[in-house]
Amino acid sequence: MAVEDRLSKLLSACALSTSDYDLNPDLDVPPDRSLRPAAVLVPVWLRADGPQVILTKRASHLQHHPGQVSFPGGKVEPSDASPEAAALRESQEEIGLSAEFVTIIGRMPRHETVTSFAITPILATVAPGFSPQPEPGEVDEVFTVPLEVLLDPNRYRIERRLWRGTWRSYYAVPWGPYYIWGATARILRVLADG
Repeated sequence: MAVEDRLSKLLSACALSTSDYDLNPDLDVPPDRSLRPAAVLVPVWLRADGPQVILTKRASHLQHHPGQVSFPGGKVEPSDASPEAAALRESQEEIGLSAEFVTIIGRMPRHETVTSFAITPILATVAPGFSPQPEPGEVDEVFTVPLEVLLDPNRYRIERRLWRGTWRSYYAVPWGPYYIWGATARILRVLADG
């Protein structure tokens, strides 16, 4: 089965929206919480050595989530026509991914974070020939993980850490020197469960 067809099939099997609160039912969701819209690209790079998911390691000097592994993406700006447009704009800015290399498969279920973002993940393929160009102000590194690794539910584990005085559980899927966790791992786990 072609990668695009497989991704479409996984997308159609995706569950409903997810949240950082899924594994933390005892955490109180603030009743007056206002969610800010964001979008990320979940880019599957079609390479000769097999499909690879492109991830970034955020710059260590950033105020929010420094040094964490993430998808290219960010806040949806008023000038963005859609979450897809935001994800493509951010991917161009962060890793030099031109829209000409991207074929959008579709929207994954929305993910809500404890930091009050409503993230729309956009599943897409990236054509061969793309050469990542990390924006040094935002991205320390661009790396890839084989799609097959991230589609294996057995690779994921549930870990926890103290956050604002309370233990918080989250998904993690380590890969080599990279620690993929939190919202990024949760979004990937949706595909693995598909």
